[in-house]
Amino acid sequence: MTQTATVDGRQSTVDWRQRSRRALWRLAGVAIVSAVHHLPSTVAAQAAPPPAPQSPADRAKAQREELDRARAERERLELRMRQLQSTAHDISEERTNIEHQADATARLVRSLDSQLGALEGEVDNATSGLILAQDELVIKRAMLQRRVREIYKRGPLYSLEALLSAQSFGALVARYKYLHLVAQRDRALVRRVELLNDQIAGTRTQLVRLRGEMELSREQKSEEERRLRELEDVRARSLAKVQQTARQTEERLRQVQRDERRLTDLLATFEAERRRALAARPNAPAAASTLRTSDFGRLDWPVEGQILYRFGRVVNANNTTTRWNGLGIGALAGTPVKAVAGGSVVLAEAFGTYGLTVIVSHGDGDFSVYGSLARLEVHKGQSIQKGQVIGTVGRTDPDLDAHLHFEMRPKGRAVDPLEWLRGQR
Repeated sequence: MTQTATVDGRQSTVDWRQRSRRALWRLAGVAIVSAVHHLPSTVAAQAAPPPAPQSPADRAKAQREELDRARAERERLELRMRQLQSTAHDISEERTNIEHQADATARLVRSLDSQLGALEGEVDNATSGLILAQDELVIKRAMLQRRVREIYKRGPLYSLEALLSAQSFGALVARYKYLHLVAQRDRALVRRVELLNDQIAGTRTQLVRLRGEMELSREQKSEEERRLRELEDVRARSLAKVQQTARQTEERLRQVQRDERRLTDLLATFEAERRRALAARPNAPAAASTLRTSDFGRLDWPVEGQILYRFGRVVNANNTTTRWNGLGIGALAGTPVKAVAGGSVVLAEAFGTYGLTVIVSHGDGDFSVYGSLARLEVHKGQSIQKGQVIGTVGRTDPDLDAHLHFEMRPKGRAVDPLEWLRGQR
Protein backbone atom coordinates (compact mmCIF):
# COMPACT_ATOMS: atom_id res chain seq x y z
CA MET A 1 0.00 0.00 0.00
CA THR A 2 2.80 2.35 0.80
CA GLN A 3 4.63 1.66 -2.45
CA THR A 4 1.44 2.11 -4.46
CA ALA A 5 0.84 5.45 -2.79
CA THR A 6 4.31 6.56 -3.58
CA VAL A 7 3.97 5.63 -7.21
CA ASP A 8 0.60 7.32 -7.42
CA GLY A 9 2.09 10.46 -5.82
CA ARG A 10 4.94 10.61 -8.30
CA GLN A 11 2.54 10.07 -11.15
CA SER A 12 0.35 12.89 -9.87
CA THR A 13 3.36 15.17 -9.63
CA VAL A 14 4.38 14.43 -13.24
CA ASP A 15 0.84 14.96 -14.48
CA TRP A 16 0.64 18.31 -12.65
CA ARG A 17 3.93 19.45 -14.16
CA GLN A 18 2.84 18.45 -17.67
CA ARG A 19 -0.50 20.20 -17.27
CA SER A 20 1.27 23.34 -15.98
CA ARG A 21 3.72 23.30 -18.89
CA ARG A 22 0.94 22.89 -21.45
CA ALA A 23 -1.03 25.72 -19.81
CA LEU A 24 2.04 27.97 -19.86
CA TRP A 25 2.65 27.22 -23.55
CA ARG A 26 -1.00 27.89 -24.28
CA LEU A 27 -1.00 31.26 -22.45
CA ALA A 28 2.31 32.35 -23.99
CA GLY A 29 1.17 31.38 -27.48
CA VAL A 30 -2.14 33.18 -27.11
CA ALA A 31 -0.37 36.30 -25.81
CA ILE A 32 2.17 36.40 -28.64
CA VAL A 33 -0.36 35.60 -31.37
CA SER A 34 -2.65 38.30 -30.02
CA ALA A 35 0.23 40.77 -29.94
CA VAL A 36 1.25 39.94 -33.52
CA HIS A 37 -2.23 39.94 -35.05
CA HIS A 38 -3.44 43.02 -33.13
CA LEU A 39 -0.20 44.93 -33.56
CA PRO A 40 -1.60 47.96 -35.50
CA SER A 41 -4.36 48.64 -32.95
CA THR A 42 -1.93 48.23 -30.05
CA VAL A 43 0.58 50.64 -31.62
CA ALA A 44 -2.17 53.12 -32.38
CA ALA A 45 -3.27 53.01 -28.74
CA GLN A 46 0.23 53.35 -27.31
CA ALA A 47 1.79 55.73 -29.87
CA ALA A 48 2.58 59.16 -28.48
CA PRO A 49 1.04 62.16 -30.28
CA PRO A 50 3.37 63.65 -32.92
CA PRO A 51 5.21 66.75 -31.86
CA ALA A 52 3.70 69.96 -33.19
CA PRO A 53 5.84 71.58 -35.92
CA GLN A 54 7.67 74.66 -34.86
CA SER A 55 5.83 77.83 -35.78
CA PRO A 56 7.78 80.49 -37.70
CA ALA A 57 5.78 83.06 -35.76
CA ASP A 58 7.94 82.30 -32.74
CA ARG A 59 11.11 83.12 -34.61
CA ALA A 60 9.57 86.14 -36.37
CA LYS A 61 8.02 87.55 -33.16
CA ALA A 62 10.61 90.29 -32.78
CA GLN A 63 10.19 91.37 -36.41
CA ARG A 64 6.41 91.48 -36.10
CA GLU A 65 6.55 93.51 -32.92
CA GLU A 66 8.86 95.94 -34.69
CA LEU A 67 6.41 96.09 -37.59
CA ASP A 68 3.54 96.89 -35.23
CA ARG A 69 5.54 99.62 -33.52
CA ALA A 70 6.62 101.17 -36.82
CA ARG A 71 3.05 101.07 -38.18
CA ALA A 72 1.68 102.70 -35.02
CA GLU A 73 4.32 105.42 -35.20
CA ARG A 74 3.55 106.09 -38.86
CA GLU A 75 -0.20 106.26 -38.18
CA ARG A 76 0.49 108.85 -35.48
CA LEU A 77 2.68 110.82 -37.89
CA GLU A 78 0.07 110.66 -40.66
CA LEU A 79 -2.58 111.95 -38.23
CA ARG A 80 -0.27 114.80 -37.28
CA MET A 81 0.36 115.48 -40.97
CA ARG A 82 -3.37 115.80 -41.65
CA GLN A 83 -3.66 118.19 -38.71
CA LEU A 84 -0.78 120.27 -40.08
CA GLN A 85 -2.31 120.39 -43.55
CA SER A 86 -5.68 121.52 -42.20
CA THR A 87 -4.26 124.38 -40.10
CA ALA A 88 -1.80 127.20 -40.46
CA HIS A 89 1.64 125.85 -39.63
CA ASP A 90 5.34 126.24 -40.04
CA ILE A 91 6.56 124.51 -43.20
CA SER A 92 9.66 123.26 -41.39
CA GLU A 93 7.41 121.25 -39.03
CA GLU A 94 5.70 119.66 -42.04
CA ARG A 95 9.09 118.78 -43.53
CA THR A 96 10.21 117.24 -40.24
CA ASN A 97 7.01 115.18 -40.12
CA ILE A 98 7.63 113.92 -43.68
CA GLU A 99 11.18 112.92 -42.75
CA HIS A 100 9.92 111.01 -39.70
CA GLN A 101 7.32 109.24 -41.87
CA ALA A 102 10.04 108.29 -44.36
CA ASP A 103 12.23 106.95 -41.54
CA ALA A 104 9.35 104.90 -40.10
CA THR A 105 8.51 103.50 -43.54
CA ALA A 106 12.16 102.63 -44.17
CA ARG A 107 12.20 100.74 -40.87
CA LEU A 108 9.07 98.90 -41.97
CA VAL A 109 10.75 97.88 -45.22
CA ARG A 110 13.83 96.66 -43.36
CA SER A 111 11.69 94.70 -40.88
CA LEU A 112 9.68 93.12 -43.69
CA ASP A 113 12.91 92.24 -45.48
CA SER A 114 14.23 90.62 -42.32
CA GLN A 115 10.94 88.77 -41.85
CA LEU A 116 11.09 87.51 -45.43
CA GLY A 117 14.62 86.22 -44.80
CA ALA A 118 13.45 84.39 -41.69
CA LEU A 119 10.46 82.91 -43.54
CA GLU A 120 12.66 81.78 -46.43
CA GLY A 121 14.93 80.04 -43.92
CA GLU A 122 11.91 78.35 -42.37
CA VAL A 123 10.69 77.25 -45.80
CA ASP A 124 14.11 75.81 -46.67
CA ASN A 125 14.30 73.92 -43.36
CA ALA A 126 10.75 72.62 -43.69
CA THR A 127 11.35 71.54 -47.30
CA SER A 128 14.55 69.70 -46.34
CA GLY A 129 12.75 67.99 -43.44
CA LEU A 130 9.87 67.03 -45.74
CA ILE A 131 12.20 65.45 -48.29
CA LEU A 132 14.05 63.48 -45.62
CA ALA A 133 10.79 62.34 -44.00
CA GLN A 134 9.36 61.25 -47.37
CA ASP A 135 12.51 59.29 -48.21
CA GLU A 136 12.50 57.58 -44.82
CA LEU A 137 8.77 56.85 -45.13
CA VAL A 138 9.33 55.03 -48.44
CA ILE A 139 11.95 52.80 -46.78
CA LYS A 140 9.89 52.17 -43.64
CA ARG A 141 6.75 51.35 -45.64
CA ALA A 142 8.68 48.83 -47.72
CA MET A 143 9.99 47.20 -44.54
CA LEU A 144 6.51 47.15 -43.02
CA GLN A 145 4.95 45.62 -46.14
CA ARG A 146 7.61 42.89 -46.15
CA ARG A 147 6.91 42.10 -42.46
CA VAL A 148 3.15 42.01 -43.09
CA ARG A 149 3.64 39.53 -45.97
CA GLU A 150 5.89 37.37 -43.81
CA ILE A 151 3.35 37.30 -40.95
CA TYR A 152 0.53 36.51 -43.38
CA LYS A 153 2.46 33.64 -45.02
CA ARG A 154 3.34 32.04 -41.69
CA GLY A 155 -0.28 32.01 -40.60
CA PRO A 156 -1.98 32.91 -37.33
CA LEU A 157 -0.63 29.88 -35.41
CA TYR A 158 3.04 30.31 -36.27
CA SER A 159 3.97 31.89 -32.93
CA LEU A 160 2.07 29.26 -30.99
CA GLU A 161 3.68 26.43 -32.96
CA ALA A 162 7.12 27.90 -32.38
CA LEU A 163 6.51 27.90 -28.63
CA LEU A 164 4.97 24.47 -28.44
CA SER A 165 7.78 22.90 -30.42
CA ALA A 166 10.31 23.86 -27.75
CA GLN A 167 12.04 20.78 -26.29
CA SER A 168 12.71 22.35 -22.89
CA PHE A 169 11.58 25.14 -20.63
CA GLY A 170 14.79 27.08 -21.44
CA ALA A 171 14.09 26.81 -25.16
CA LEU A 172 10.53 27.98 -24.50
CA VAL A 173 11.73 31.10 -22.66
CA ALA A 174 14.33 31.81 -25.37
CA ARG A 175 11.74 31.54 -28.13
CA TYR A 176 9.30 33.69 -26.14
CA LYS A 177 11.94 36.39 -25.72
CA TYR A 178 12.77 36.24 -29.43
CA LEU A 179 9.12 36.55 -30.45
CA HIS A 180 8.68 39.40 -27.95
CA LEU A 181 11.63 41.31 -29.47
CA VAL A 182 10.26 40.74 -32.97
CA ALA A 183 6.86 42.09 -31.85
CA GLN A 184 8.53 45.11 -30.27
CA ARG A 185 10.47 45.80 -33.46
CA ASP A 186 7.28 45.51 -35.51
CA ARG A 187 5.48 47.89 -33.15
CA ALA A 188 8.33 50.37 -33.41
CA LEU A 189 8.22 50.12 -37.21
CA VAL A 190 4.47 50.79 -37.28
CA ARG A 191 4.87 53.67 -34.81
CA ARG A 192 7.63 55.21 -36.94
CA VAL A 193 5.50 54.98 -40.09
CA GLU A 194 2.60 56.72 -38.33
CA LEU A 195 4.91 59.41 -36.95
CA LEU A 196 6.38 60.02 -40.40
CA ASN A 197 2.89 60.30 -41.89
CA ASP A 198 1.90 62.86 -39.24
CA GLN A 199 5.20 64.72 -39.66
CA ILE A 200 4.79 64.93 -43.43
CA ALA A 201 1.18 66.16 -43.11
CA GLY A 202 2.19 68.77 -40.53
CA THR A 203 5.17 69.91 -42.61
CA ARG A 204 2.99 70.30 -45.69
CA THR A 205 0.52 72.39 -43.72
CA GLN A 206 3.40 74.45 -42.35
CA LEU A 207 4.79 74.99 -45.87
CA VAL A 208 1.39 76.17 -47.12
CA ARG A 209 1.16 78.64 -44.24
CA LEU A 210 4.76 79.83 -44.65
CA ARG A 211 4.29 80.40 -48.37
CA GLY A 212 1.11 82.35 -47.63
CA GLU A 213 2.95 84.50 -45.10
CA MET A 214 5.82 85.03 -47.54
CA GLU A 215 3.41 86.16 -50.26
CA LEU A 216 1.70 88.53 -47.82
CA SER A 217 5.06 89.89 -46.65
CA ARG A 218 6.17 90.44 -50.25
CA GLU A 219 2.97 92.36 -50.99
CA GLN A 220 3.40 94.44 -47.84
CA LYS A 221 7.05 95.10 -48.67
CA SER A 222 6.12 96.15 -52.21
CA GLU A 223 3.46 98.50 -50.81
CA GLU A 224 5.86 99.96 -48.25
CA GLU A 225 8.55 100.47 -50.88
CA ARG A 226 6.02 102.30 -53.07
CA ARG A 227 5.00 104.44 -50.09
CA LEU A 228 8.67 105.12 -49.33
CA ARG A 229 9.28 106.30 -52.90
CA GLU A 230 6.28 108.61 -52.65
CA LEU A 231 7.55 109.99 -49.34
CA GLU A 232 10.99 110.52 -50.86
CA ASP A 233 9.35 112.51 -53.68
CA VAL A 234 7.28 114.49 -51.18
CA ARG A 235 10.39 115.13 -49.09
CA ALA A 236 12.29 116.33 -52.16
CA ARG A 237 9.43 118.68 -53.09
CA SER A 238 9.16 119.82 -49.48
CA LEU A 239 12.89 120.49 -49.35
CA ALA A 240 12.68 122.51 -52.56
CA LYS A 241 9.69 124.37 -51.13
CA VAL A 242 11.55 125.05 -47.87
CA GLN A 243 14.57 126.33 -49.79
CA GLN A 244 12.34 128.52 -51.96
CA THR A 245 10.49 129.78 -48.88
CA ALA A 246 13.80 130.47 -47.16
CA ARG A 247 14.98 132.49 -50.15
CA GLN A 248 11.68 134.37 -50.26
CA THR A 249 11.84 134.96 -46.51
CA GLU A 250 15.41 136.25 -46.72
CA GLU A 251 14.44 138.53 -49.59
CA ARG A 252 11.40 139.76 -47.69
CA LEU A 253 13.53 140.38 -44.59
CA ARG A 254 15.89 142.47 -46.68
CA GLN A 255 12.91 144.38 -48.05
CA VAL A 256 11.51 144.87 -44.55
CA GLN A 257 14.86 146.19 -43.35
CA ARG A 258 15.05 148.57 -46.30
CA ASP A 259 11.49 149.77 -45.68
CA GLU A 260 12.19 150.26 -41.99
CA ARG A 261 15.19 152.41 -42.85
CA ARG A 262 13.03 154.28 -45.36
CA LEU A 263 10.38 154.84 -42.70
CA THR A 264 12.95 156.06 -40.20
CA ASP A 265 14.39 158.43 -42.82
CA LEU A 266 10.89 159.57 -43.76
CA LEU A 267 10.00 160.37 -40.17
CA ALA A 268 13.32 162.18 -39.80
CA THR A 269 12.41 164.18 -42.90
CA PHE A 270 9.01 165.05 -41.43
CA GLU A 271 10.70 166.18 -38.21
CA ALA A 272 13.26 168.24 -40.13
CA GLU A 273 10.51 169.95 -42.11
CA ARG A 274 8.63 170.70 -38.90
CA ARG A 275 11.70 172.26 -37.37
CA ARG A 276 12.42 174.30 -40.48
CA ALA A 277 8.83 175.55 -40.39
CA LEU A 278 9.27 176.58 -36.75
CA ALA A 279 12.58 178.28 -37.53
CA ALA A 280 10.95 180.22 -40.37
CA ARG A 281 8.35 181.52 -37.92
CA PRO A 282 10.20 182.12 -34.67
CA ASN A 283 7.29 183.93 -33.07
CA ALA A 284 4.74 181.22 -33.90
CA PRO A 285 3.82 178.92 -30.95
CA ALA A 286 5.08 175.32 -31.29
CA ALA A 287 2.36 172.68 -31.58
CA ALA A 288 2.38 170.45 -28.50
CA SER A 289 2.18 166.67 -28.87
CA THR A 290 -1.17 165.04 -28.30
CA LEU A 291 0.75 162.19 -26.58
CA ARG A 292 1.36 162.94 -22.91
CA THR A 293 3.26 161.12 -20.22
CA SER A 294 -0.06 160.43 -18.55
CA ASP A 295 -1.00 158.33 -21.61
CA PHE A 296 1.84 155.93 -20.93
CA GLY A 297 0.23 152.47 -20.50
CA ARG A 298 -3.29 153.88 -20.89
CA LEU A 299 -3.89 154.33 -24.65
CA ASP A 300 -6.75 152.41 -26.22
CA TRP A 301 -5.78 149.63 -28.63
CA PRO A 302 -6.10 150.58 -32.32
CA VAL A 303 -7.84 147.22 -32.84
CA GLU A 304 -8.75 144.43 -30.45
CA GLY A 305 -7.12 141.06 -31.13
CA GLN A 306 -4.39 138.59 -30.28
CA ILE A 307 -0.71 139.45 -30.52
CA LEU A 308 0.95 137.65 -33.45
CA TYR A 309 4.43 139.06 -32.87
CA ARG A 310 6.01 141.44 -30.41
CA PHE A 311 8.43 144.30 -30.58
CA GLY A 312 12.09 143.29 -30.80
CA ARG A 313 14.21 140.54 -32.31
CA VAL A 314 12.61 137.15 -33.05
CA VAL A 315 14.38 133.95 -34.21
CA ASN A 316 12.23 132.14 -36.81
CA ALA A 317 11.87 128.36 -37.23
CA ASN A 318 14.23 128.39 -40.25
CA ASN A 319 16.94 130.05 -38.10
CA THR A 320 16.41 133.45 -39.70
CA THR A 321 16.10 136.52 -37.49
CA THR A 322 13.44 139.19 -37.75
CA ARG A 323 13.45 142.47 -35.89
CA TRP A 324 10.00 143.95 -35.47
CA ASN A 325 9.79 147.69 -34.81
CA GLY A 326 6.17 147.29 -33.85
CA LEU A 327 3.42 144.97 -32.75
CA GLY A 328 1.34 142.53 -34.83
CA ILE A 329 -2.29 142.45 -33.69
CA GLY A 330 -4.33 139.67 -35.28
CA ALA A 331 -7.92 140.52 -36.26
CA LEU A 332 -10.46 139.64 -38.91
CA ALA A 333 -9.90 141.29 -42.29
CA GLY A 334 -12.01 144.42 -42.59
CA THR A 335 -12.00 145.20 -38.85
CA PRO A 336 -11.92 149.02 -38.31
CA VAL A 337 -8.60 150.48 -37.14
CA LYS A 338 -8.72 153.54 -34.86
CA ALA A 339 -6.13 156.23 -34.12
CA VAL A 340 -4.68 155.99 -30.61
CA ALA A 341 -4.43 159.78 -30.36
CA GLY A 342 -5.32 162.90 -32.34
CA GLY A 343 -2.99 164.42 -34.90
CA SER A 344 -2.36 165.02 -38.57
CA VAL A 345 -2.03 162.36 -41.30
CA VAL A 346 1.41 162.74 -42.90
CA LEU A 347 1.28 159.55 -45.02
CA ALA A 348 -1.64 157.49 -46.36
CA GLU A 349 -0.49 155.19 -49.16
CA ALA A 350 1.20 151.88 -49.96
CA PHE A 351 4.65 151.74 -48.39
CA GLY A 352 6.71 148.72 -49.49
CA THR A 353 6.32 145.63 -47.30
CA TYR A 354 4.16 147.64 -44.90
CA GLY A 355 1.37 147.59 -47.48
CA LEU A 356 -1.26 150.31 -47.20
CA THR A 357 0.03 152.48 -44.37
CA VAL A 358 -1.14 155.49 -42.39
CA ILE A 359 1.33 157.60 -40.39
CA VAL A 360 -0.13 160.06 -37.90
CA SER A 361 1.94 162.93 -36.53
CA HIS A 362 0.90 163.77 -33.00
CA GLY A 363 3.11 166.85 -32.78
CA ASP A 364 6.53 167.60 -31.31
CA GLY A 365 8.15 164.74 -33.31
CA ASP A 366 5.82 161.97 -32.03
CA PHE A 367 4.31 159.53 -34.56
CA SER A 368 2.15 156.39 -34.68
CA VAL A 369 2.26 153.98 -37.64
CA TYR A 370 -0.58 151.71 -38.87
CA GLY A 371 0.45 149.16 -41.55
CA SER A 372 -0.96 146.12 -43.37
CA LEU A 373 -4.29 147.85 -44.01
CA ALA A 374 -6.91 146.66 -46.48
CA ARG A 375 -8.50 150.06 -47.03
CA LEU A 376 -7.72 153.69 -46.15
CA GLU A 377 -10.34 155.93 -44.53
CA VAL A 378 -8.18 159.09 -44.34
CA HIS A 379 -5.90 161.06 -46.65
CA LYS A 380 -2.62 162.91 -46.34
CA GLY A 381 -2.90 166.28 -44.56
CA GLN A 382 -6.17 165.38 -42.82
CA SER A 383 -6.56 166.21 -39.14
CA ILE A 384 -8.00 163.36 -37.10
CA GLN A 385 -9.29 162.84 -33.59
CA LYS A 386 -8.49 160.16 -31.05
CA GLY A 387 -10.50 157.00 -31.77
CA GLN A 388 -11.27 158.03 -35.36
CA VAL A 389 -11.31 155.17 -37.91
CA ILE A 390 -8.35 155.53 -40.25
CA GLY A 391 -8.65 152.21 -42.19
CA THR A 392 -9.41 148.49 -41.95
CA VAL A 393 -7.33 145.41 -41.16
CA GLY A 394 -5.80 143.61 -44.17
CA ARG A 395 -3.20 140.96 -44.96
CA THR A 396 0.07 142.11 -46.47
CA ASP A 397 2.51 139.47 -45.17
CA PRO A 398 1.80 136.11 -46.95
CA ASP A 399 3.22 134.18 -43.98
CA LEU A 400 0.84 135.75 -41.46
CA ASP A 401 -2.91 135.93 -41.01
CA ALA A 402 -4.80 139.21 -41.31
CA HIS A 403 -3.45 141.68 -38.76
CA LEU A 404 -2.53 145.28 -38.02
CA HIS A 405 1.11 146.27 -37.85
CA PHE A 406 1.27 149.03 -35.23
CA GLU A 407 4.28 151.13 -34.22
CA MET A 408 4.79 153.88 -31.66
CA ARG A 409 7.60 156.32 -32.52
CA PRO A 410 8.01 159.12 -29.94
CA LYS A 411 10.64 161.55 -31.27
CA GLY A 412 10.89 159.27 -34.32
CA ARG A 413 12.42 156.40 -32.37
CA ALA A 414 10.68 152.96 -32.42
CA VAL A 415 9.65 151.77 -28.94
CA ASP A 416 7.58 148.85 -27.65
CA PRO A 417 3.91 149.78 -28.28
CA LEU A 418 2.80 147.61 -25.33
CA GLU A 419 4.37 150.20 -23.01
CA TRP A 420 1.85 152.75 -24.27
CA LEU A 421 -1.25 150.58 -24.61
CA ARG A 422 -3.51 149.69 -21.71
CA GLY A 423 -3.37 146.12 -20.45
CA GLN A 424 -5.70 143.68 -22.15
CA ARG A 425 -8.41 142.07 -20.03
